[in-house]
Amino acid sequence: MHSPSASPESQRPFLTWQRILDWAQEHYRVRSFSKDERIPARPGLLYLVQRGAVRLVGTAQVSATSQLSSRRINRTPEEAFLGFVGAGQPFEIVAQSPFTLQAYAHVEPTLVVWMYWHDLDNWPHFRREVLDAFRYQHQRKLLWLSALGQRRTIDRLLGFLTLLVEEYGQPATSEEDPDLLRGYSLPFTLTHAQIGSAIGSTRVTVTRLMGKLRQRGLLIAQEDNLICLPADSINRAS
Repeated sequence: MHSPSASPESQRPFLTWQRILDWAQEHYRVRSFSKDERIPARPGLLYLVQRGAVRLVGTAQVSATSQLSSRRINRTPEEAFLGFVGAGQPFEIVAQSPFTLQAYAHVEPTLVVWMYWHDLDNWPHFRREVLDAFRYQHQRKLLWLSALGQRRTIDRLLGFLTLLVEEYGQPATSEEDPDLLRGYSLPFTLTHAQIGSAIGSTRVTVTRLMGKLRQRGLLIAQEDNLICLPADSINRAS
């Protein structure tokens, strides 16, 4: 499991990444998005997050059959937060009725590069990196499913937050002693409603359980409502 502050973008050879960015600029394949702006992604294309973070959301058109008649009643699509894609990482949009996947810029600005899969033939080494990144994302989703399989909501919540901070967390130091590591915090905010949609709960329940985690010392109060976990609760690669 890699360090919370590790970034695939920082590990990638600069020349390769720069050539891809130059190519994207030349072919008008890069675009900047504002916070919470929907990214018009479509299936069959490959997307790379150059800067910022992308929030993936799944929606399902729920329908029900009336007990009084056979006509179908359409309900408001239910949204579920499915995770983030950070800088230097790829993502793909899939669609299978009645489910749809949408992408939103989570911070401002978020820059996204798009291309066809065959465009990767120009950079064979980078193609392998992209496939490795998707394999890694698949492994993380299996851990996510394991956390969400917990019976108690508070266990699902803590497991979900731990996975997020392990992947995207940045060191959080003490204001009194900058050399003292308090823990690792997410670099961007996440609402209690979004957390609730991810773990199958409600905003009110998440707020209550977050308070319990703070009381137990499993969650650290942080400025700007950023989620922060103690350093000793995060698994880091040596």
